[in-house]
Amino acid sequence: MTYRSSCHCGNVAIEVEGTIDQAISCNCSICQRKGSLLWFVPKAQSKLLTDDANAATYLFNKHLIRHRFCKTCGMHPYAEGKDPKGNEMVAVNVRCIEGIDLASVPVMEYDGRSK
Repeated sequence: MTYRSSCHCGNVAIEVEGTIDQAISCNCSICQRKGSLLWFVPKAQSKLLTDDANAATYLFNKHLIRHRFCKTCGMHPYAEGKDPKGNEMVAVNVRCIEGIDLASVPVMEYDGRSK
């Protein structure tokens, strides 16, 4: 299935191919504040639909995840990083996917605050 995740104003959008079998709710200092529900997919299964310059990047803690957000509306539709094996990944904010029924997505709690 192909999904589109975008910011509120549409200046940052990404298309992702895959099956949403679960989303991660992380309690780290940034995810908790954003309220993100993250779906991790290999970067090769994603395609940026808008100009990369439309998104700003925020790095914190160990600088392992590039949190991408819209310079205009501030929404965070996705992030980029690597999994523990070094594979490039995209963390899609499921709350920014168009037309999705959030109640149908199982959510797993992740203790990012303690990591």
